[in-house]
Amino acid sequence: MRLTFLGTDSEDGHCPTLYKTDRGTIVVQGYKINDPEAMGDVRDLAENETLVEIPRELLRFANEGE
Repeated sequence: MRLTFLGTDSEDGHCPTLYKTDRGTIVVQGYKINDPEAMGDVRDLAENETLVEIPRELLRFANEGE
């Protein structure tokens, strides 16, 4: 899989960031969620999945992936 940078709100080059893939999907770089209370609210999280948190404003870059 190859990633193409879409955008970030970070000024120092760190997360969160959005990428598009050569498979037609979006990859999110963000803050890993490990709060037990939040994880208790999650449904059907597969062993190979995780959750990340990003600012809502970052989603403006998602349409650039089309």
